[in-house]
Amino acid sequence: MALYTMKELLQDAQQKKYGIGFFDTFNTDMVQAVIRAAEDCNSPVIIGTAEALLKYCPFEVIMPAMLEAARQAKVPVAVHLDHGYSYDVVMQALRWGCGSVMYDGTREKDHADNVRISAQLARICHAMGVGLECELGSVGGLSDETGKEDQTAYTDPEDARRFIEQTGADFLAVSIGTQHGVYKAEPKLDLNRLAEIHAAVDVPLVLHGGSGLSDDDFRNTIAGGIRKINVFTDVILAAKEIIHADANEAYADAMLRAQDAMKEATAVKLRLFGSAGRG
Repeated sequence: MALYTMKELLQDAQQKKYGIGFFDTFNTDMVQAVIRAAEDCNSPVIIGTAEALLKYCPFEVIMPAMLEAARQAKVPVAVHLDHGYSYDVVMQALRWGCGSVMYDGTREKDHADNVRISAQLARICHAMGVGLECELGSVGGLSDETGKEDQTAYTDPEDARRFIEQTGADFLAVSIGTQHGVYKAEPKLDLNRLAEIHAAVDVPLVLHGGSGLSDDDFRNTIAGGIRKINVFTDVILAAKEIIHADANEAYADAMLRAQDAMKEATAVKLRLFGSAGRG
């Protein structure tokens, strides 16, 4: 299969009302695990990295690996930047060949800055044939470079409508009660809010904080208009369990078994999201 853009993949998901998984990666084991899962499920998939993960593997290492793996895959694969907080990092992702990027302006000092920078980046991305994802509201759980944790702020439907009109963003990440990382309590999703956002905007909606949700949560959010679901923690926890299981196991063997575990954790999500069989 040829390398696809996220916009191409999500257009089909939007029309046929299913979800596509996005999986952050920071080494080739993770890249291989996700693509193996997608091939086994005959599913389109989105892989990528995030600004916070570049300390583990910089663009110049991970991007060529992701792009080549995507080109060689037997299913459609898109490569995406997740949670780019700075203009410079988003520009680097574009130079390295990401077919879509996320600018997360929720940490800007005020909403006007988020709108202004998002609109500027949308113009640049569109001139390059690249899609732009933005976030409105805030999905809590991530920490900035000072250690300050993002707090949850729910997305307002009317604000979402204005934001898309003002910026021209192609995809919108919404906050409806999910959280990044491991949940400290059972999540309670605001599905009514999601329905109002879905009615207010005509771009594919994105759900961050997918790890830890129930199967019904996923089904309900996809039915409510979510088309891209971000998953990271569930996949790395599967690898972590394998790596810690046997302290005497050779590192290389543990990595192979961890890759298999990540593949299976990914496949579970692809089948649940409804993308299996659509590759």
